[in-house]
Amino acid sequence: MQFVADLHIHSKYSRATSRSLDLENLDKWARIKGIKVLATGDFTHPEWFKVLKDKLRPSAPGLYCLKTQPGDSGTFFILSVEISCIYSKGGKVRKIHIVVLAPSLEICEKINARLGFIGNLKADGRPILGLDAKELVKIVLGVSPECLVIPAHAWTPWFSIFGSRSGFDTIEECFEEYSKYIYAIETGLSSDPAMNWRLSALDKITLISCSDAHSPAKIGREATVFNSEISYSAIIEAIKTKDLNRLLYTIEFFPEEGKYHYDGHRLCDVSFHPGETKKYNNICPKCKKLLTIGVLSRVNELADRKEGFKPENTVPFKSLIPLEEVIASSFGVTVASKRVQNEYENLIKKIGSEFKILLSASVEDLNSVTFPEVSEGILKVRDGKVDIIPGYDGVFGRINIPRSAGEALLDQKSLF
Repeated sequence: MQFVADLHIHSKYSRATSRSLDLENLDKWARIKGIKVLATGDFTHPEWFKVLKDKLRPSAPGLYCLKTQPGDSGTFFILSVEISCIYSKGGKVRKIHIVVLAPSLEICEKINARLGFIGNLKADGRPILGLDAKELVKIVLGVSPECLVIPAHAWTPWFSIFGSRSGFDTIEECFEEYSKYIYAIETGLSSDPAMNWRLSALDKITLISCSDAHSPAKIGREATVFNSEISYSAIIEAIKTKDLNRLLYTIEFFPEEGKYHYDGHRLCDVSFHPGETKKYNNICPKCKKLLTIGVLSRVNELADRKEGFKPENTVPFKSLIPLEEVIASSFGVTVASKRVQNEYENLIKKIGSEFKILLSASVEDLNSVTFPEVSEGILKVRDGKVDIIPGYDGVFGRINIPRSAGEALLDQKSLF
């Protein structure tokens, strides 16, 4: 069975997240987006873990669904957490975010008991632990070898395995003898698989994509598409073996849209391509402080292949822009506009899930239910015909979908 999975999100118990991040809203939005398997996030947080135990029941092997959900027609939840490891190693402070997937609530409970001796799990849904990343792997796999450990958003400057500010140059440098248990990394919003293909050291690693959503409407902004039975073991085995028959493709942001693609300094409104950064010796020309070195520069630094290289046995990917952003760009308004929300709901109601609309809805179907400008915008995104001002230092990139001649009629037409 072909299905979309988003294996990394958060609950309302993580900092800077929406209060609406509860199981019912996650189930609702998974259906809207077209996601079949969705992470729970935050299973180490005592309050959220209590919710998971109270409201979920076993469904497919190793996966859960809402107790109120009849049969297996809705969302399957996979137990997950993101853990922030902050520690000193090799004379530097390291800040590495790690996603852990687990096959049962019982195993989660044992992991929580072990980690509870190390740090305060109540403080944040993404707990901060003074724990070496390799020790986290040792603890998690010591509880259950069925768990999977995945370095999160691998290139983010501040909190990732390859981050310019606090990361490492190789997986082996980070995890040492436990590197053999790292089967996958999460590429993150500011990089895509093509950028990661430039590192031969990652050829054996499965590249997955997840949303790291902080609100229900953001789930699925990146995701991974499987073709297998829906079960925990099938998902984990497909990732571990990099099975191209079961791992169909990943759904990506255009990496320029990610908020750490270019180098820059947000406070000074300074953004640079890596080539420009070198001219300034990594120093902001306005305030004379260090620039935040983004993902593109960091990939260039570690890459041993030229841009455009594609190794064998790669999982394909498709770059998309969230439907609300496509509609907003087509209308020339902001995403928060009521007009965008109305058209989004119209498309979902008449065609189906967001992924169906963005990936496979026919031109005829699109034209029959929406404005030609919106239809054309969706097709342009599929073809990669978009303009993006790259993001930097925590600022998301700005999208523009070029409009064809005659689209100026949109405003008059929308009146009717």
